[in-house]
Amino acid sequence: MAAKTTSVSLNADAVRQAEGLFADFGLDLPTAIELFLRQSVREQRIPFEVRRDIPNPETRAALEEISEMRAHPENYKSYSTFQELLDEVLHDDT
Repeated sequence: MAAKTTSVSLNADAVRQAEGLFADFGLDLPTAIELFLRQSVREQRIPFEVRRDIPNPETRAALEEISEMRAHPENYKSYSTFQELLDEVLHDDT
């Protein structure tokens, strides 16, 4: 198998922490990266979930609002049809 040298810029602190982790597994950084690449190709995807664990403040506020609306629907206006909602929005003069 032919090797290809690639140069990438990485966060020095992240590299240091990753090298410490990989050393515990008996791996060096190039081997760990090679494992990641091979697994990505094998699975045809990034081989782990990529997500944001902590919602930003706007999303957190929206989630709290939804919880409040579900807990106390009587405090919020509801509509029987989408047309009813649309009519109110289009004719709202406030």
